[in-house]
Amino acid sequence: MPQKLDAEAVRVWCAGALEALGREREEIDAINVYPVADGDTGTNLYLTVESAVTAVEAVFAAHEADPAGGEPGTAAVIGAMAHGALLGARGNSGTILAQLLRGVAERVAAGAGLADALARAAALAREAVAHPVEGTILTVASAAADAAAGAGGADADDAGAARAAYDGAGTALAATPGQLDVLGRAGVVDAGGRGLLAVLRALVAALTGEAIAGPARSHTPAPPMAAGPCGGGGPAFEVIYLLEAGDEAVARLRTRLDALGESLVVVGGDGLWNVHVHTDDAGAAVETGVEAGRPHRIRITHLTGAAPAPVREQAQRAVVVVVPGDGLAALCAEAGATAVLARPGEPPASGELVDAIRRAHAREVVLLPNSAELRHTAAAAAEQARTEGVRVALVPTRAAVQGLAALAVHEPARRFDEDVVAMTAAAGATRCAELAIAEHQSWTSAGVCQAGDVLGLIDGDVAVIGQDLDDTAVAVLDRMLAAGGELVTLVLSGDLPDGAATAARLERHVRDAYLAVDTVVYGGGPGTSPLLIGVE
Repeated sequence: MPQKLDAEAVRVWCAGALEALGREREEIDAINVYPVADGDTGTNLYLTVESAVTAVEAVFAAHEADPAGGEPGTAAVIGAMAHGALLGARGNSGTILAQLLRGVAERVAAGAGLADALARAAALAREAVAHPVEGTILTVASAAADAAAGAGGADADDAGAARAAYDGAGTALAATPGQLDVLGRAGVVDAGGRGLLAVLRALVAALTGEAIAGPARSHTPAPPMAAGPCGGGGPAFEVIYLLEAGDEAVARLRTRLDALGESLVVVGGDGLWNVHVHTDDAGAAVETGVEAGRPHRIRITHLTGAAPAPVREQAQRAVVVVVPGDGLAALCAEAGATAVLARPGEPPASGELVDAIRRAHAREVVLLPNSAELRHTAAAAAEQARTEGVRVALVPTRAAVQGLAALAVHEPARRFDEDVVAMTAAAGATRCAELAIAEHQSWTSAGVCQAGDVLGLIDGDVAVIGQDLDDTAVAVLDRMLAAGGELVTLVLSGDLPDGAATAARLERHVRDAYLAVDTVVYGGGPGTSPLLIGVE
């Protein structure tokens, strides 16, 4: 095994950390009582590392696809790890972990040893937190860095530094209940620190090949809602977003957000940041980001610790559906489904789908991925959920309109197998199309398109090339309805300049040309394809 943190060791470390957090996620969630007792620290850390793993594997895949590419360099791989964690950071602890990984990546890419990298990581993480508190993941990270330095300083080999860091972190974690009152009252160690210990244990294994047993669960934690510090008086919302902005703008943003809420963590650099804050005014927190630069991937979550809710009884059956826009997410939610957003270029990871299955809180779940590219991701999520005792059926829907068709015939009163068959049949009987705008000149199955042309894709293949969106949509509808149909579903993007007029023209065309065919129109919300079409 390598004794130095090189590219392959980083890859092994990331995979091992994800595996360890997957095993310990529930225990870490169970002891999450600070800063808000919302029981999600383990899940957030898992999703953050999963994003890092995806980025690292993408680097290796790119080199494997290029015969002349050779092996990727350490700087590229560890940089991808840090960048992936930044993009996928979730929650307070996940955001801090992303900054810790950034600090490690900075120093390792520059040729420094692990001890120096851990010191930089601990310092960066503290700088990112508006008001550092002892007894948290920050304390554990600092102790790990100090122990690594004590093992031989900058001249220590990486394996020795990793062992020392793990031991130091374990000692510090055990002391956290005495440093933070809420932990002492609940009789638990810090959840974020516990997750960091799992990450460091994976680092030791990656550098030495030695498997270290995880800590035995020595506490029976109080239910998070009872142990939390908020007592119903904390901020109501957690706001997280990525932000493209310069350093000066981010400095002003820190000051404004610090006055708006608490648990403020701003991580990143070089123009891209991940912002996390707990606040009662989620709108103002987002507006602050707009004033600073360009916020995206905005997530606003109601903090359960701020207003305890009664325990929800587990449902018998639920549907989890992946959708490309807020409009469809709201539509599916109205139908009783749990929606997962898939924004352009940002497909959900398997961990997000597993989390959605958990949130559905049902014994049986039908999963609708609504994308051929997501089928393997959805299959992995379904398999993970099955290990947790949930009966999951994956219906291989390839587009949002197929998902809507399946959801329309969903009947919880039926036997599970019968319901799945009916939903699968409805999806399979729905032909799907979408309109897209060509970004550059290209050869397609319908001929050559130019940048700015409107492309009509039927079942994934370009069938029509046009210059006008409405005219192209009519041509696509005619091709699809030539084979028959009873119902046309139109999903229009919120970005269309005159979506209502487009919808009216298409409805009128179907009504006049196909007397027995009905039409339904939905709003997809901004960021979706201009038009999605389904014909059943």
